[in-house]
Amino acid sequence: MSAYSMPHVWPTVVHMLDDAARRAPDHIALICDEEQLTYRQYAACVSGLAGELNRAGLGEGERVVVYMANSLDVAIAIYGVQAAGAQVVPMNPAYTVSELKQVLENANARGIVYDEAGRAVVEQVLAGFDVSYCVGACEGSQRLTRWAGQAELADSLPLPLPEPDAPAILQYTGGTTGVPKGVSLRHSAVSSNISQREALVPTRAGQERVLAITPLFHSYAMAMGLYLAVYARSTLVIVPRYRPDIVLEAIEREHITLMLGSPTIYAGLMGYEGFAQADLSSLRLCSSGSSALSEETLRRWEAATGCTVCEGYGQTEAGPVIAYNPLHGVRKTGAVGVAVPDTEIQIVDVQDSDKVLPTGEVGEIRVRGPQLMTGYYGRPQETAEALRGGWLYTGDIGRLDDEGYLTICDRKKEMAIVSGFNVYPREIEEALFRHPGVKEAAVIGVPDAYRGEVLVAYVIADSGVGEQDVADFLAQRLVKYKWPSAIHLVDSLPRTGVGKIDKKSLRALMAEESNGKH
Repeated sequence: MSAYSMPHVWPTVVHMLDDAARRAPDHIALICDEEQLTYRQYAACVSGLAGELNRAGLGEGERVVVYMANSLDVAIAIYGVQAAGAQVVPMNPAYTVSELKQVLENANARGIVYDEAGRAVVEQVLAGFDVSYCVGACEGSQRLTRWAGQAELADSLPLPLPEPDAPAILQYTGGTTGVPKGVSLRHSAVSSNISQREALVPTRAGQERVLAITPLFHSYAMAMGLYLAVYARSTLVIVPRYRPDIVLEAIEREHITLMLGSPTIYAGLMGYEGFAQADLSSLRLCSSGSSALSEETLRRWEAATGCTVCEGYGQTEAGPVIAYNPLHGVRKTGAVGVAVPDTEIQIVDVQDSDKVLPTGEVGEIRVRGPQLMTGYYGRPQETAEALRGGWLYTGDIGRLDDEGYLTICDRKKEMAIVSGFNVYPREIEEALFRHPGVKEAAVIGVPDAYRGEVLVAYVIADSGVGEQDVADFLAQRLVKYKWPSAIHLVDSLPRTGVGKIDKKSLRALMAEESNGKH
């Protein structure tokens, strides 16, 4: 269990917003480009949408899809659905018609809130909804900010407060291993997880300026951006789309103190030609999520900016935060920190899931705590596999040291068995990142008739770096069975909708190449 004590836990995130609107009504809550809302206005807009949804019959027991790009409106939409008592289903606005249909078949959602950018896709599936709202430039639509003007009327739009045990979020996983699964989280799980994170990475009430770069539909951006800012009664600055110059300008212009990033974002910013001239002096903390941050990228960022990066670990199924490197405590490079309060982490044998392994041994990570999902919506078999005996079996491989710090080795499904040896691709990726000419890398295991599986590396490198250079570099650092059988130098790597390297696509590419040779 964590040595860090839990701060105050709100019944729901809507209670958090209600408190912020009462205690700091005139504080700027949201900024996006030239627009902004105070907390009083934010709460009024959320209440206005909640009322409209309720009048349309969307409330307790219903699910409402939010299919929108980053904006003030998407923040209002997420909170508005939850304030209405319904369960919000945040969707990737880049989803195609077939991807959206796939999720809708599972979610049984009756309502959808979408924007102009998603209209062409949504119009092809509108028959599946009883109620729909188009926000922005759509014909006949209105912005969700339209209730802001009523905020000055005392108690004109009281914020409805949902029950803690009610379903809050149905968050669909990325689907990199198959059909996306809907993770169902209660309000109490979501709100407790915010306080759990706060115990290790505390904020300063009313003082933070939080930059949300990653899409707000994603669990990381919601927990560490949308909800964190409200918990701290601080300002959330929303970047509509990622571009290095836009991000660097926003940090300087808005005096950002907390930045939400991902490995791709940190690497991209440092590779941008204007990075060295950017004024990042306001930053006091950066967080990294979505996927593992290499030790080399972390070291380079901290050396260049002088700003601490606190890396954590989580899963959508766990609210999402499980562990964090403490801001005021020991940060261990390569580790993702210690368990957040009221959370237990154990390492169990990959084959025998009831066998708890000793400190230092590598196995599957299992977790239990108040932030866990109730299950995968409409998928009892997958739920039974993931939740056993009160534990969430994460499918991630890791180890704990004698001080309780967790290190992630890889995904259980990423593990390759090469000539009988268990090999974790992330270890090879970490070695590749130490090459001064390597910018990005991804390693996958592929079937091999002789050795069972072999490793294949895809590398983005500086000009002048050849495949043999990379191979020689690895040969000096890894035992022979961990050497990739092939190294491909590429200009880009496929990515999922949230910016993670898409290893499923890489495997499909390898399969196509193999079939083409036969």
